[in-house]
Amino acid sequence: MKGNEKLIATLNSLLADELTAINQYMVHSEMCDDWGYEKLHKHFEKRAIDEMKHAEKLIGRILFLEGLPTVSVLKAIHIGAEVPKQLVNDHVAEEGAIKAYNDAIALAGEVKDFATRDVLQQILNEEDAHMDGIEALQSQIEQMTLQVFLTTQVGG
Repeated sequence: MKGNEKLIATLNSLLADELTAINQYMVHSEMCDDWGYEKLHKHFEKRAIDEMKHAEKLIGRILFLEGLPTVSVLKAIHIGAEVPKQLVNDHVAEEGAIKAYNDAIALAGEVKDFATRDVLQQILNEEDAHMDGIEALQSQIEQMTLQVFLTTQVGG
């Protein structure tokens, strides 16, 4: 099925966002592993896997619409040198993703591609959950202090 060119370009932009997020979350995951924060390591690793699944859905949809997925483009990756900065950077990335998905959902509706809109809505719901998770961790740091919070992240 030949898809709308503007929508395919938007899907490729979202794909670049997801591929960037995979890299950012994986580096944060490995940093936390190196520091001995096993729970945060697993948290970030799971997020990277979620973003991989999003990328897979976007690639599948682009191909279905007879477009060519662009997997060679990454956007700026922002690595935090310490846990609070990692969370700030991830929060900014998720905010951008949520806005981009909302805009893409509106475009899909405008071009009357409701199946693509449904795929994007599913991903948006997961991005909202990622934002909730980041904000929960940030709230814990605020309430416990960073040092106490980090002691809760050691071990599996």
